[in-house]
Amino acid sequence: MAEGDDEGFFADGGAVWTVHAGTATFVAGIRALLIQALHPGAMAGVHDFSRYREDPIGRLTGTVRWVICVTYGSTQQAHAETARVGRLHQRVAGTYSTDTGPRTYSASDASLLEWVHLAFTEAFLGAHQRWGGPIPGGADAYVREWAQAGRLMRVPSPPETEADLRSRMDAYLDRGELRNDARVTEVVQYLRDVPFTGSMRLAYRVLFAAAVASLPRQYRKLLGLRRTPLPVVTATRIVLAISSRALASGPRAQDFARQRHYRLQHGVKAAPVTKREPATPTAVDDRSRQR
Repeated sequence: MAEGDDEGFFADGGAVWTVHAGTATFVAGIRALLIQALHPGAMAGVHDFSRYREDPIGRLTGTVRWVICVTYGSTQQAHAETARVGRLHQRVAGTYSTDTGPRTYSASDASLLEWVHLAFTEAFLGAHQRWGGPIPGGADAYVREWAQAGRLMRVPSPPETEADLRSRMDAYLDRGELRNDARVTEVVQYLRDVPFTGSMRLAYRVLFAAAVASLPRQYRKLLGLRRTPLPVVTATRIVLAISSRALASGPRAQDFARQRHYRLQHGVKAAPVTKREPATPTAVDDRSRQR
């Protein structure tokens, strides 16, 4: 992140940096996967090609890597990482069954690309609105800025306002393109009980419950999920606060991105970012530092 010849697509302190730097992204990632699974084409690609069952951390790391590079990297890094993801998607194609017979799908289909972008944007915006702070420029600024990521992934005309985002998602429901089936049930069960251990397992259960509770009602109903009667919103604030303290103890991607900004603005090499020891023990897995 400290390398590169420009400041990247998104400004330090802007809407995208603000949302993606927050620990509410831990809830948002789960929420996005739940929503994305409702599209049978996207679900077929996950079922046929993803290694999430054998290597959940590796699968997660690949996605996080793309988000970090696009958010904080130079434009060259963002394009390179997007190209890497595109090469992986080239082999993702096949068929899935519908009420009217088999239908072909490809990871490059415009409809699938749009749905994945919409679900990601909605999930990260919605989780931040519930557990994050103010967004510079408001929700519309985040949707408008993150539309650049959609364009990188060749999403045709991504939404640029919150109202348009939600209208387009509602259209998928109105057209009957979303559904729950055995494959969705399998993924939901896996996401409910990801094989973490120790305190990380307990924290993840809270985050999953938070993702379910924060889902718009129509998606929660379609997934067949119910909100827990426990005070999950408050419990999530506690988990995210602990996570935030852990992340504050060491360098993050935006710290290195700011090095690049400083170097480009002042024509000098910025001081190196050094790791700081945490003030107190934490239950957060060290792998979370990869954010």
